[in-house]
Amino acid sequence: MGVLALIYRDFALVWQPVPAWVPGRIVLAYCAGLIMLLGGIGLLFEATAAWSVRVLLPYLTIWFLLKVPAIVVAPRVEAVWLGLGELAVLLSGGYVLFAKLSQVREGSPLARLTSSRSIRAAQKVFAISLIPIGLSHIVYVKEAAELVPPWLLFRPAWAYLTGVGQMACGLGVLFSVFPKLAATIEAGMIGIFTALVWAPAVAAAPRTRLPWTAFFISWVIGSAAWLVAQSIELKGQASLKSSGASESR
Repeated sequence: MGVLALIYRDFALVWQPVPAWVPGRIVLAYCAGLIMLLGGIGLLFEATAAWSVRVLLPYLTIWFLLKVPAIVVAPRVEAVWLGLGELAVLLSGGYVLFAKLSQVREGSPLARLTSSRSIRAAQKVFAISLIPIGLSHIVYVKEAAELVPPWLLFRPAWAYLTGVGQMACGLGVLFSVFPKLAATIEAGMIGIFTALVWAPAVAAAPRTRLPWTAFFISWVIGSAAWLVAQSIELKGQASLKSSGASESR
């Protein structure tokens, strides 16, 4: 995503729309691209992972907050809620990365951000975000059905099914009804979307911006879902950890 931003001198489509009147728009687009590029590279190495998540979390938070005014302006437009939901999923995944990799010292003012309670809050944000994402498949069923591979029969039915499935996964995580399974299913669905919808689109038009952007956005949203799924502890596991901590004391 960072490379695409640098090539096209523009923000990633998931961050759009950024008005043309924004001062230094191209410079800001380059900065956004560099943050994503360097942040992604930094995550690949243990020595730089902590600094990468320390930069990426505020970066994702800023983009999420910039989307909030659109809800105030057009609260009845489902596409606006969809955009906010996608950014919230990315933010949830980024938060889990921060909690796991930031290496915040005990006693630091930021230590609360890495607590189990804070991670649970990120899981709830993720869960709530899946509801408008799933709802968009139903509100915009025609557009969603067009993304379903032509070789699958009953394309509108698949659009409805995946929309309901995403909302069900969100409710499962939110109300702790098989939450780990629900988040894992969501991650699996996004992975399937990426493989069946956007990978062929990239192969069909490898020099076009939209398929590549959609592929990477879908990939990173799926990755965020996997992170949230991995952060969910089952009740039995939590009990074992707490008893182990008590014994060590």
